[in-house]
Amino acid sequence: MKQLFIISFILVGCITLIAQSHPNLILTKQGVKDIKTGGTAPLFDKALAEAKAEIAQSLKVGIQVPIPKDAGGGYTHEQHKRNYKYMNLAGNLYQITGEKMYANYVKKMLTEYVAMYKDLPLHPVDKSYSRGKLFWQCLNEANWLVYTSQAYDAVYDCLSAKERKNFEDNLFRPFADFLSIENPKFFNRIHNHSTWGNAAVGMIGLVMKDEELINRALYGLSLSEQENLAKDNDGGFIYEKGQSKAGFLAQIDHAFSPDGYYTEGPYYQRYAMTPFMLFSLALHHNKEDLKIFEYRDGILLKAVYTLLYQTNQAGEFFPINDAMKGMSIGSGSVISAVNIAYGLNEDPELLSVAKLQSHVLLDHNGYAVARALQEGKAKPFFKKSVELRDGAKGDEGALGILRTLKDEDEIAVLFKYAAQGLGHGHFDKLSYSMYDGNTEVLQDYGSARWVNIDHKAGGRYLKENKSWAKQTIAHNTLVVDGKSHFAGKYEKANTFHSEPYFFNVDNANIQIISAKETNAYEDVAMQRTLILCNGDDFSGPILIDVMAAFSENEHQYELPFHYAEHFMRLNAELKSNLPKIMGEKHGYQHLYQEASSVIDGENLQFTWFRDNKMYSITAHADTGDEAIIARIGANDPNFNLRRDALLIHRKNKAKDALFLSLIEPHGSYSPVTETPDTPYSQIKSVQVILYNKEYTIFTIKDIHNTGHTFMLSNENNDSDSTHKIEHEGNVYEWKGTFKMNYK
Repeated sequence: MKQLFIISFILVGCITLIAQSHPNLILTKQGVKDIKTGGTAPLFDKALAEAKAEIAQSLKVGIQVPIPKDAGGGYTHEQHKRNYKYMNLAGNLYQITGEKMYANYVKKMLTEYVAMYKDLPLHPVDKSYSRGKLFWQCLNEANWLVYTSQAYDAVYDCLSAKERKNFEDNLFRPFADFLSIENPKFFNRIHNHSTWGNAAVGMIGLVMKDEELINRALYGLSLSEQENLAKDNDGGFIYEKGQSKAGFLAQIDHAFSPDGYYTEGPYYQRYAMTPFMLFSLALHHNKEDLKIFEYRDGILLKAVYTLLYQTNQAGEFFPINDAMKGMSIGSGSVISAVNIAYGLNEDPELLSVAKLQSHVLLDHNGYAVARALQEGKAKPFFKKSVELRDGAKGDEGALGILRTLKDEDEIAVLFKYAAQGLGHGHFDKLSYSMYDGNTEVLQDYGSARWVNIDHKAGGRYLKENKSWAKQTIAHNTLVVDGKSHFAGKYEKANTFHSEPYFFNVDNANIQIISAKETNAYEDVAMQRTLILCNGDDFSGPILIDVMAAFSENEHQYELPFHYAEHFMRLNAELKSNLPKIMGEKHGYQHLYQEASSVIDGENLQFTWFRDNKMYSITAHADTGDEAIIARIGANDPNFNLRRDALLIHRKNKAKDALFLSLIEPHGSYSPVTETPDTPYSQIKSVQVILYNKEYTIFTIKDIHNTGHTFMLSNENNDSDSTHKIEHEGNVYEWKGTFKMNYK
């Protein structure tokens, strides 16, 4: 008869089960040994000291497990968030220091949760499609279980069999069932919420060695578990009865493109990378035969780099789709991703990212990063110009990023011709934003939301997120007849994607992206080409924006430029007026028209001031074009929107329309010396020579009368193709899609 021998360590009060091996989820026995024997590492020592201080403060105040009451930002919500963070820290502190008080802290906290959870009803705040119990939404429940499972793993061997059975039977297994079987719409879809749910159920399953939970996490609910599950197309839910398109592996299959781009955008990729990387690391430690980090050609590690590419010079993520501005690589989720990635591949470039983050995980991955930094192994992380394909097969448009240097600052242009982005997507095909160092030259509004600020709808998305932030006019892209792309209808927008046409960054001084959109409007085809120029040919980096529209019918075309801050000058006489609301829907109901002008001449030139820098737009204009100065803020009784400004270039009653604009950073102002430097544009004119569906030819002249002629082939992107155009006595010849000549 086989027996299970138990060795008790009376002095430390822990029980070691020979048949078990804990910790084995994120922190491992070997990892603990490496930390204890590897020597000092200042950044890790800092994390250790901070963790000790946080737990000491929590012990001083006393463990608090309040009955859930508040939505995001409220006391009970934030306290339960603190609790799972503290349990995770305390578990790791116990493993690293061996001090029993940290294990007892976790044990006592879990005991409090068991006592409360068994009779806990649904959360009193009914504002989510998936109400939780501890929190107002299941997403936060999943966060709780992801981190608490790590704490349980860390103290597992310090608990008796009776205590473990109590925790598992009365807390963890019911918790996992609630997240999955009882909330299939949350658990069984392709979405960042579901990734957290899959990881939570899978990680606690690994600790408990519960194969049923592990398989549920990996492959989704079984057919018997989802008998009542119906199809729902809201926000990315794609699972139907009888199909198998759910679970963690399906998340990896469907949410990422082959380039590692996450279809919801960088803000949500940043958030989703935590469960992707944590659960994968736990699988790596426990189910090595799954080879999770080799899955889909190593897509998860690739996604870490792709995420880092989607940042500006300050390390802030480009705020496309439902993003909050200011989110950066310093967030805990990115720290986790970078630390785990380095632990796997020891890439010295990741160390320079970790150095900027100035924080590491309290585990062996964080320790490895800290030691390598101390040993001077870091190399610069190079963010290149890149085209990131969208869609699981890479065939649903893309996100293009161009970068060049202006002195010590980086000029970055983000061009969005990707898929809709599921429920968090905006109606902004062919939109772009532009950065000068840390300054948003032309901005993406981002989302209308105050995360965890209870004053603003409990921290949830505001109604203005749909009525303004998602609408086309809120972005730097073409609006036809005052209507958003796809009429603002998610179902239609989610069906189509833009078509990448041309991407070439071989010449660092002339970088080009071009894409087409033919479905946003029924009878209008759009093509946009962006050319980022630098080098001796120009006074500094300039962006050339070629936005073309073609139709058999007449339309009103409007191209907004969201400059946000201080108007300086316009080369046309403005007629100011009492602010009037520009429309009734599609975002126009939130816009005040403050002034307008009919453009007299071939060029519109507009200069604005932001962050002590001067910028100008010089655009080709046709007879009858209008320039409109507008501001956000109409029909906003709760003052939920920023009062940012924008310029709108309007063309009335046109079939085909070409908006040819040059965006130029050119000057600065010192508030200390009160001295401007190059306050006026260095561009004299932008002249269109020819444009149609096949070709666009135009000339730019600077104030020194130096000219450059640009020739674009709009329908043939074969690099070996030759073109010859005779127009008004001149002959234009070139090979390939694009050429620039001196005039």
